[in-house]
Amino acid sequence: MSASPDKASLPPGLNNAFWFAGFNALSFPIVVGSPMVLYAKSLGASATVLGLIVGMMPLLVIFQIPAARHVARAGYKRFVYAGWGTRTLFIFGMALVPPAGKFLDKPTQLALLLALLFAFNLSRGISSAAWLPWISSMVPAEVRGWYLARDAFFVNFASFICVLVSAVALGGEPTWWHFSLMFVFSAVMGATSLVFLKRIPETQAPDEARASAEPVPWRAIAAFPPFRKLLAFNVAWAVAYGGTGAFTVAWLKAEAGLVEGRVLLVTSAAFVGGLSSLWILGARMDRLGSKPVITASLLLWLALAAGWIALAGRAVPANTALLLTLHFFMGLCGSMCGMANVRLAMAIMPAMGRSHFFALFSVVASLTLGLAPVLWGLLIDAIGSRRFDALGLEWNRYALFFAGVLAVSLATLALCRRLDEPKAASVEVLLRDVLLEPPQRLWLRFWPK
Repeated sequence: MSASPDKASLPPGLNNAFWFAGFNALSFPIVVGSPMVLYAKSLGASATVLGLIVGMMPLLVIFQIPAARHVARAGYKRFVYAGWGTRTLFIFGMALVPPAGKFLDKPTQLALLLALLFAFNLSRGISSAAWLPWISSMVPAEVRGWYLARDAFFVNFASFICVLVSAVALGGEPTWWHFSLMFVFSAVMGATSLVFLKRIPETQAPDEARASAEPVPWRAIAAFPPFRKLLAFNVAWAVAYGGTGAFTVAWLKAEAGLVEGRVLLVTSAAFVGGLSSLWILGARMDRLGSKPVITASLLLWLALAAGWIALAGRAVPANTALLLTLHFFMGLCGSMCGMANVRLAMAIMPAMGRSHFFALFSVVASLTLGLAPVLWGLLIDAIGSRRFDALGLEWNRYALFFAGVLAVSLATLALCRRLDEPKAASVEVLLRDVLLEPPQRLWLRFWPK
């Protein structure tokens, strides 16, 4: 059964990391999520530009590579705090773009917005090089699954609230001041998160890492067999997952005809799904391993891709219940796979050189995650209005996009089977453990400690 770890096994001050994650999640979904996509579309952004907006954050994680060698000397907390503080300033700048429409045309506003998003994501990309090494050195290995599940709960709960606030604020026909107000809210929440970030206890990098002036052996790091397999899996998963958030929003707006407020309400179900991952996983990953969680998530993702093909291909009508269900399970699947992936990375990376392992891990996965929506967007724009009927479906640009997602997901599942995790249980054991859990243990999981 799943249980919470003893408080004695947790580092003091860890709760500040959860509060930081929560307030941060009240901020970033506005800048990198559906509200920003909707604002960009109001400025006339094409699918390719939307893909660039969504992909910019993971693309700029590439700057973790040069930043990684400076993390140990600067200190984890100082490095993260500087970057998170800088990016918050750029959000305040974004709040000035909508009112600038009084004297700037829409293409100029869009260009200014893209410049601010580039600066925001650049500062995040550099400073994030220290986050996972910091957490890995602070949280004991035996409770990392519990930590990641609890962190995901805070992030998804706050993101759900954030999207609901956005839906209310933007309403049916939002004007420039509605979007400006949302960006101000994002900036204030980002600034509040810095208060809790400052309270997270600092940890020290290994002395060898802080003193070493040797060139980083990137080729040897990439060739480490368990790590190489994890990188290959992450590339495939990023292609399968990248772009789905932006282009489901685009489909809801362009094909289903939903207004902005309803789009945000529908997509908020994804965060409720992410919240459910705490109930499903809890501390189970620490007992059963990451690999069965990843496998179960991919099987679910295949079913979701098939559902979107049927919906986009007009085989089934779009209705609120179906849209909410699809988004709920998309959020559940993404949260479970993300947590298990990070936990597996923490488990296979040695303490010495951890910053460089995490930098390469983040850069490879994030570059693919950033390029994927751009390439998917180019494909969608290239197909345009062309369509044909086959297999009882209308194969339009969105149906073909989801068919591509399904094909890549199958390849991802094959790569998952090659991942190294010796003590991992099977998917059957995971499902049995989840489905046979007594209901009273579920309520105890959420009971105040």
